[in-house]
Amino acid sequence: MAKKGFAHLHVHTEYSMLDGAARLGDLFQYARELGMDSMATSDHGFLFGAFDFWRQAKANDIKPIIGVEAYLTPGTHRTDRSRVRWGDGSRDDVSGGGAYTHMTMWAETTEGMHNLFRASSVASLEGQLYKPRMDREVLQTYSKGLIATTGCPSGEIQTRLRLGQYQEAVAAAAEFRDIFGKDNFYCEVMDHGLDIERNVQADLHRLAKELNLPFVATNDLHYTRQEDHTAHAALLCVQSGSTLTDPKRFKFDADNFYLRSPEEMYQIFGDVPGACENTLEIAERCNVEFNTKANYMPNFPVPEGENEESWFVKEVERGLHYRFPDGVPDKVREQAEYEVGVITSMGFPGYFLVVADFINWAKNNGIRVGPGRGSGAGSMVAYAMRITDLNPLNHDLIFERFLNPDRVSMPDFDVDFDDRRRPEVIDYVTEKYGEDKVAQIVTFGTIKAKQALKDASRVMDQPYSVGERLTKAMPPDVMGKNIALANVYNPEDKRYSEAGDLRALIEDPVDKIYGEVFETAKGLEGLKRQWGVHAAGVIMSSKNLTDVIPVMRREADGQVITQFDYPTCEGLGLIKMDFLGLRNLTIISDALDNVKMNRGIEIDLENLEVDDKESYRLLARGDTLGVFQLDGGPMRSLLKLMEPEEFEHISAVLALYRPGPMGANSHTNYALRKNGKQEIQPIHPELEEPLAEILDTTYGLIVYQEQVMAIAQKVANYTLGEADLLRRAMGKKKKAELDKQYEAFHDGMISNGYSEGAVKALWDILLPFSDYAFNKAHTAAYGLVSYWTAYLKAHYPQEYMAALLTSVGDNKDKLALYLNECRAMGITVLPPDVNESTLTFAPVGKDIRFGMGAIRNVGANVVDGMIAAREEKGHFESFNDFLKKVPLVVCNKRTIESLIKAGAFDELKHTRRSLSLVHESAVDAAVSVKRKEAAGQFDLFGSLGMDDALGDDLSVTVPDIPDWERREKLNFEREMLGLYVSDHPLRGLERALSDAATASVHDIIDEDSHIRDGEVVTIAGMLTSVSRRIAKSSGNQYASVELEDSSGATLTVMFFSRAYETMGNALADDLICSIKGRIQRRDDGSVNMSAQEMQILELSDDGRGAPITISVPEYHVTEDRLKELKDVLRDHRGNVDVRMLLRTRDKEQLILLDSSVRVDPNPSLFGEIKTIFGPSCIRR
Repeated sequence: MAKKGFAHLHVHTEYSMLDGAARLGDLFQYARELGMDSMATSDHGFLFGAFDFWRQAKANDIKPIIGVEAYLTPGTHRTDRSRVRWGDGSRDDVSGGGAYTHMTMWAETTEGMHNLFRASSVASLEGQLYKPRMDREVLQTYSKGLIATTGCPSGEIQTRLRLGQYQEAVAAAAEFRDIFGKDNFYCEVMDHGLDIERNVQADLHRLAKELNLPFVATNDLHYTRQEDHTAHAALLCVQSGSTLTDPKRFKFDADNFYLRSPEEMYQIFGDVPGACENTLEIAERCNVEFNTKANYMPNFPVPEGENEESWFVKEVERGLHYRFPDGVPDKVREQAEYEVGVITSMGFPGYFLVVADFINWAKNNGIRVGPGRGSGAGSMVAYAMRITDLNPLNHDLIFERFLNPDRVSMPDFDVDFDDRRRPEVIDYVTEKYGEDKVAQIVTFGTIKAKQALKDASRVMDQPYSVGERLTKAMPPDVMGKNIALANVYNPEDKRYSEAGDLRALIEDPVDKIYGEVFETAKGLEGLKRQWGVHAAGVIMSSKNLTDVIPVMRREADGQVITQFDYPTCEGLGLIKMDFLGLRNLTIISDALDNVKMNRGIEIDLENLEVDDKESYRLLARGDTLGVFQLDGGPMRSLLKLMEPEEFEHISAVLALYRPGPMGANSHTNYALRKNGKQEIQPIHPELEEPLAEILDTTYGLIVYQEQVMAIAQKVANYTLGEADLLRRAMGKKKKAELDKQYEAFHDGMISNGYSEGAVKALWDILLPFSDYAFNKAHTAAYGLVSYWTAYLKAHYPQEYMAALLTSVGDNKDKLALYLNECRAMGITVLPPDVNESTLTFAPVGKDIRFGMGAIRNVGANVVDGMIAAREEKGHFESFNDFLKKVPLVVCNKRTIESLIKAGAFDELKHTRRSLSLVHESAVDAAVSVKRKEAAGQFDLFGSLGMDDALGDDLSVTVPDIPDWERREKLNFEREMLGLYVSDHPLRGLERALSDAATASVHDIIDEDSHIRDGEVVTIAGMLTSVSRRIAKSSGNQYASVELEDSSGATLTVMFFSRAYETMGNALADDLICSIKGRIQRRDDGSVNMSAQEMQILELSDDGRGAPITISVPEYHVTEDRLKELKDVLRDHRGNVDVRMLLRTRDKEQLILLDSSVRVDPNPSLFGEIKTIFGPSCIRR
């Protein structure tokens, strides 16, 4: 008897995010094993995986059926957001709290699939309420080519039946049958052994009979094999933030939501007429195709009488004359004409016109655009059209690296814009080409290996340390990648040997939990976690996007986004443009504005020569903190070694400062050869002269991919197009392809008279270096941004550093680092000032003024109000004058208090402390007057020339009292600004702190830090915050402190168990100490230290002597003795701190006494203290 067939039509793949756990490859493989040859996808609400499902199914010889489990409104219009109840609102009622029901549907034809795309798009664009919802109108509009069913238990039909509303269920089913057509609407039956299904079974069968609906059997598939139900349960916990031990967690009530065999399905539904057979009938009927040969290049609007090609040729010609006003050199014209021929023959003139249009629109509207990035900088046409700002012939850049006539692929310009104004450019193209033709691009975040271990540990209710220990045991990431958990026990994997520590932990014979967490994590790894939006990509089309792909709307901001990722979109003929935001362009824009404002000079970077001696001297000194790409410590050391003297050296250092070349020590070899400290060895004696022109600029080293291509052209007769294919083959390391390339390379060199030895020597060098070699078009273009920032820092330091400080305003550690750099450069960063500050950092002559926007409780609207007031009414002469002139929005007690503490009124000659005493009454008076003024109560006086009546009401007398103590004043400043500005409590102690430490905080937290996880180091500085806590699990006390060193950077230090017992009581704000501990680096990039030892440093700022410590047993401290001590200390007033060390049998507690009892140390003082607490109580 022939084996019965079956097609699964209700399938939730990994694209039903955090709900579907069926990986496509595994799903199709298992379907083949079970003898099934067709399958549908019916993910929730969206069609994210439709193309991927179709492609992988075809590759596995499975017929793909494209469907969706749609969300439907409960009879309401899709724009109606009201909730609907058909019953008593219980769990049996409409899903989503009355928001939606479900319906399964599939595309019968390609036209039907596009209708499905359109319906899914409209559901998200117009029907979103928790989920993207279709309504009756959408179904009627797009029903052609679709097959649908009564759906699952959450469908409208079963919901009505469950509520006992049989007639309403019949009416709804009849309506859907009429919408889709009687042959296209089925009664869907499921059986997972659940009451919710069984309770309506009889009525569902009765309804199907009454309406003559054919049955179709489905299994609500959420994972591939039955044993995967544990991984799926864990996935649901990840989604809901619960644990597997939580009885109230969201879970499935059975373990049979898997790919059941045909035999199982017939066993369950054999007595339901046609239910299983109809799955094959539907599979037979459904035939859809994706068009992977289409081209939807956006149409560029050209003047009448022109087409894209003719207009492109004219634009290139116009551009050449713009770039070369004194006449176009022959070489340039020859290159441009060649490129125009290639671009035209490939059909890409429209693409170049579109890109040039939005780039030049941005430039003409004052939006800074990067000089280029990626291989596009190799094009002369792009340079002429102002798409890039680098003449490729001057830098040996190769067009074929960008567009290869021997390998037809889409050109791809990545364009950088000023970070703040990037959205304006996207708005421009959206408006120009049509909202329905432009969208941003979805991305899918997968659960990576380390995240899977952490998620598994959490859902299994294990302490954080379990996941942390497992991730720490993994091999280190290489270029952002790690070994897959699935390969930890696969000896074939190239990183298998590095995973020994992880295997040992998993196999721990005592603590088996690590192995259990690992097994759960394997089930989570690689599953889709959530969708996001591509950081830069924008899809543009000549056709309405919904005619090609499904789209959706992001609820947060209304942004339209594709439902397919960008490789899929490109594969279907849509064009992706990358609109990147580059923070350094924002810095450059701000710096140029600062130069214009502060010095009245306009700088044209586009036409700036790259031969400025002062800029190269700055690079050679390694003074590149804040210079684009040259900012890190090791990079600055390399620059000092290399001593760059020309632009080529910047391009080279950027290409060499990466793991590959550094692993081969190329960066050091280049620097030594450049300065004549290492001999330049030719690759082979026969090749010295032929390769001289190509390798001389890099001192005999292969640094760039373009050099690999040029070498193949020169010695082995390759065209540049063929050389690009050779470069790609070398990078991919596929043996068959390499063997073929070697043969051509070998024959080419032999025909040119080279020996076998020369061929082998060159090939053996080229092969590994193709991995390391970098795209020179990218390093040269980005090198130009590096040069611009170095030039600005060298010639306009105040203006550039002000822009840099503004850009890192939200990163306290970077801010502290660059403030220190300003001090090292001799630039004073002044505290904020109500008469001089703007919102951001601003240069004022040779100084920089702190921005008022950085002050706590001071918003942009407040700053705008202050600036407008001083521009309209003149400088503020006094505190009262300030309150009189500023608008009501500024008169807020917290705002004014913050401005006082930050030092913004210092130049008005009041002390901060005196203003803090009167600001509340002053603000109350000001608010009262301004409200009366707003109500028109002073119009009469104004018209009689009695304006002064207003001023008198406002005035308060500011008392003449001394300011706060320096430490207190600085602490308030830090509280308001996030860091010390006017001074630093550790000023003057830098040498002593440096001697007490083995590493600075900046060395530890720097992105390029050489200090590894687990390394033990000592840091020294001041504790700026101390937080004592109790661990929930153990009940033990621990502390978290912030230590700030003299660089202004801070590090969190944890004092656990034993460390807390011995040192916990001594921890106090403002304590100057050194701490030795183990560095802990987390996967999220955060760094902290686990303390092992602490030493209180007997240092003091202000030039004061070291503090006096009075050491006494706790039982000696009585009220009378303390009163006596206070009197003694007051009799000897001075500027040295006094501390008390209280001792008990098992611990010591250090207390810093108030600054009001600082003393002048002398023998008389010591004698009086000893009479109170005994002869050995004084420690110095």
